[in-house]
Amino acid sequence: MVDYHAANNQSSAGGQQTYMEQENDWDRDLLLDPAWEKQQRKTFTAWCNSHLRKAGTQIENIEEDFRDGLKLMLLLEVISGERLPKPERGKMRVHKINNVNKALDFIASKGVKLVSIGAEEIVDGNSKMTLGMIWTIILRFAIQDISVEETSAKEGLLLWCQRKTAPYKNVNVQNFHISWKDGLAFNALIHRHRPELIDYDKLRKDDPVTNLNNAFEVAEKYLDIPKMLDAEDIVGTLRPDEKAIMTYVSCFYHAFSGAQKAETAANRICKVLAVNQENEHLMEDYEKLASDLLEWIRRTIPWLENKTPEKTMAQMQEKLEEFRDYRRCHKPPKVQEKCQLEINFNTLQTKLRLSNRPAFMPSEGRMVSDINGAWHTLEGAEKGYEEWLLNEIRRLERLDHLAEKFRQKAAIHESWTNGKEALLTEDFMTASLSEVKALLRKHEAFESDLAAHQDRVEQIAAIAQELNELEYFDSPTVNARCQKICDLWDVLGALTQNRRESLERTERLLESIDLLYLEYAKRAAPFNNWMEGAMEDLQDMFIVHNIEEIQHLISAHEQFKSTLAEADRERGAIEGIKNEAQKIAENNGIQLTQTNPYTTITQQSIDTKWNKVQELVPQRDKALQGELTKQMSNDHLRRQFATEANVVGPWIQNKMEEIGRISIEMHGTLEDQLTHLRQYEQSIIDYKPRIDKLEVDHQLIQEALIFDNTYTAYTMEHIRVGWEQLLTTIARTINEIENQILTRDAKGISQEQLHEYRASFNHFDKDHSGALQAEEFKACLISLGYDVENDKQGDAEFARIMGIVDPNNCGAVTFQAFIDFMSRETTDTDTADQVIASFKILAGDKNFITAEELRRELPPDQAEYCIARMAPYQGPDGIPGALDYMSFSTALYGESDL
Repeated sequence: MVDYHAANNQSSAGGQQTYMEQENDWDRDLLLDPAWEKQQRKTFTAWCNSHLRKAGTQIENIEEDFRDGLKLMLLLEVISGERLPKPERGKMRVHKINNVNKALDFIASKGVKLVSIGAEEIVDGNSKMTLGMIWTIILRFAIQDISVEETSAKEGLLLWCQRKTAPYKNVNVQNFHISWKDGLAFNALIHRHRPELIDYDKLRKDDPVTNLNNAFEVAEKYLDIPKMLDAEDIVGTLRPDEKAIMTYVSCFYHAFSGAQKAETAANRICKVLAVNQENEHLMEDYEKLASDLLEWIRRTIPWLENKTPEKTMAQMQEKLEEFRDYRRCHKPPKVQEKCQLEINFNTLQTKLRLSNRPAFMPSEGRMVSDINGAWHTLEGAEKGYEEWLLNEIRRLERLDHLAEKFRQKAAIHESWTNGKEALLTEDFMTASLSEVKALLRKHEAFESDLAAHQDRVEQIAAIAQELNELEYFDSPTVNARCQKICDLWDVLGALTQNRRESLERTERLLESIDLLYLEYAKRAAPFNNWMEGAMEDLQDMFIVHNIEEIQHLISAHEQFKSTLAEADRERGAIEGIKNEAQKIAENNGIQLTQTNPYTTITQQSIDTKWNKVQELVPQRDKALQGELTKQMSNDHLRRQFATEANVVGPWIQNKMEEIGRISIEMHGTLEDQLTHLRQYEQSIIDYKPRIDKLEVDHQLIQEALIFDNTYTAYTMEHIRVGWEQLLTTIARTINEIENQILTRDAKGISQEQLHEYRASFNHFDKDHSGALQAEEFKACLISLGYDVENDKQGDAEFARIMGIVDPNNCGAVTFQAFIDFMSRETTDTDTADQVIASFKILAGDKNFITAEELRRELPPDQAEYCIARMAPYQGPDGIPGALDYMSFSTALYGESDL
């Protein structure tokens, strides 16, 4: 059955003119020939019924059955496949006119100009107007779409008949009337497409009735083409009606073209479905990979943002090791997944573009930009977590040092203050004058000692304050001990002041003092304090981070050792005072007591502390030298890391720059470029052991708690980021070449064209960003000959082109989009007329072309090829040396004997 439901509902201005010309063939100003009118009525009635039977109805009288407009509207709905406005069911004339008008309006909406046909004439049963209207419908819905080699509908149908019947003897189709009278043309059409239905060799030209009846019966039985005419209608007239024959023949055309269209449609659907299935699979893969990566990022970020401090260095070291394990084992596979995700997305978008499908829009929150944003957040959290870890380690190290220093100083001070409160509360009222004087001098020495210990108390309080500020976990214990020391210090100060006042009141009653003992006490006390300070300094813990700091401590220690000789002389002088007092007593027979009444510091205690200082000096030397060795080792680690980093860092930077140059200055075929890039990628991957070695060096530095390196500006973070960017960049560049190969193969673009496109694109890509901004792209189009200058017409053309290459209004044109546009613009249909039109443009719209113009516009070898083969131009408007490009172009396609 002929299917008119898919009739084209659009019409061009040229098409409307054709309909009008064909419609005017039916002359409404002349009466139809009775025989022709009979043929038209019979043919048109059969044609209408062939469609109305699809709706379960038919007509008997073409003038009467269309008068109420109902079956006319039904006929139009069947053949157009569209719904018309709801008809009016009334029996009055006005209802019929309204229904017919709805049908006529629908016909007019399809680009058909109805001349002199009104609803009243149809309602009145005007035969001439009714037949004219049906012929207009047949033209529009049955014949209009027939086009062979861009001819009009009538000429196309005639040309189709001529080509199909050309191999048959005694058949010469020149028109749609007398060429069909003998019936052979109808039988030839059937035999050409369905040879099993017709025994063509048995047909005789002198028996037209038999021929016609045979064709009509076979068509009705096997081809579902209703019998529209009787053989006698055609044979019995001198000239059969052209419109009736055209209507009948159009049914044959549609019957035979339907099978080919169905097969073509099925193949197209299969191809479309295959592309869609592949694209849907890629989309599903992208969605799953994106979802998994985002879920991993979502789980990882809270772990990196958890900055709960630990109390001990060992616990923080455990956290640092967990972070290193994340960097080494967990993150690298995710970096590869992210790179693969971007490659899959770009490949999918390229395939969708090449198959004219809409761009893929991932689910909300799974765009490449969303993943990049989540990745950026992850790296920010990662950097912050690493900085926090290192700062916490420094803080705990500082806290441990300060806590130990506090305990040492507190222990020394508590040892000194032990018994001082009892000493200051001793009863001296029964003492003799000499004893009181001695007690007073002793108290002066104690005050001197007390003042000397003031600095230590202030240091203890300052250390406790710093521990509180650094949030030391055992601050309550430190604060309690510090408070106890300060309270006792205040008590000692008050007792000291009270005892001095009491001694001074008693001093007026007492006399006599041994100046030598007093001198001894005065000199022994500060010397004793000096030794205690020296012992404290020699046992003081230290923390340094570089060679300069330890060398500074060594220098200070050497300076201290240089004062030992003078200190030894002072010790001898103090001992001399004691010996002098004993000598005077012995010379004058004075009986000395066993202890110095002015001080508790004995020569034995001085000697013991002096010996202790002598023991601590070499121990301090050893400790400082050990730390110097450690710092030298740390300095070696710094230099070792810096040496490697100063090579790897510039190497990565150079490779990034080389990739940029390669992507711009690529030579050879795309396959050669792809092979070269993959080899280049492998050379980069082969460099990975250098990165791994640098990671090992970096781990040694962190394990040694080295926090700075003055020998290089590169950190491991810089190297990691640079390495990841390098791998991602080479992968993207390879993906771009693969997409170019897809585009080339899909569009049929030559390698030379691709090189030309790349050269033009790179010339205007001034910043080498891989994309042209709007003004750069406009300049590029102007250089290629596009009329997009700064005027109203040029702006409109440029806006149209930008809508093609930048549908998302990003303001930039990628090289892939540029190739897609240029391939669409430059892909030719490769016909002689196209080549002639191209030569005419080169010739400046002349009918000939010169050798000079060919050499100016074409490559040298192609220009010489044309010059050697083009015949001289023979036209009256020719000039000396004019060449005939028209005959040359037709000869290229075998259309002349050039």
